[in-house]
Amino acid sequence: MVGKISIGVIGIQGAITEHINSIEKTLEETNTSGKVFVVNKKEEIDNIDALLIPGGESTVISRILFRSGLYSAIFKRLERKNLPIMGTCAGCVLLASKISNDSKDIKLLNAIEMEVTRNAFGRQEESFEKKINIEGLINPYNAIFIRAPVIEKVWGSCKILAKIENKMVMVRQENILALSFHPELTNDLRIHKYFLDMIQIYKSKDL
Repeated sequence: MVGKISIGVIGIQGAITEHINSIEKTLEETNTSGKVFVVNKKEEIDNIDALLIPGGESTVISRILFRSGLYSAIFKRLERKNLPIMGTCAGCVLLASKISNDSKDIKLLNAIEMEVTRNAFGRQEESFEKKINIEGLINPYNAIFIRAPVIEKVWGSCKILAKIENKMVMVRQENILALSFHPELTNDLRIHKYFLDMIQIYKSKDL
C-alpha cells in the first residue's frame, strides 16, 4: 500500500493551474489518495513525493529557483534519487545536463543525461499541435508545442519515449520524465497517469 501521495508544482511560471487540474483529475480517475499544491518555498521540497516543473522562460525559472534555495533543495533530493520529477517545455530544459544554445544564465539540474536546444521549434507564433506515438501508449497522443525545446542527444540510462521525425521530444531516466510539449493543455490525461504510475513505483520502494 503506497498511501497518500503529495505532488508539488513549481509556482513560478507556466500553466500551473492547468497542471494542478490535470493531476487532480488523474488522482480522481485512478481513485488514488493524494494532494497537489503549488511549491514556492525550499522547505516544501522535503514534504512532497514528486515534483512537476511547468513551462515558461527557462532563464527566469532557473534564476528564481537558485535565488529562493529551491534549486539546492531539489538537487539534494535528486542526489538521494527519491524525487520523481516531470518537466514540461522549460521544465524539460532545466532537467538537462547540457544546453546547446544560449545557456550561460541557466543553472541546470543535471537530472537527465541529455542535451537540449531551447526554442528549437520556433517562436510563439510557430506553435503547433501534432499527433505523436509515445512508447507505452496504445494510441497516438495529440501534443501541443509552444516555443518548444528539442532533445538533441541522450546518453547513459536515458530512454527515448517519443520523437517527431528525428527530433526527440520525450525521454525518461529512472524516475525523471522530460517533455518538449504541454500535456496539461489537453484533456488527455495519459501522460499525467504515466507520471502517477512512476510516483507510485518509486514511493513503494521507500516503504
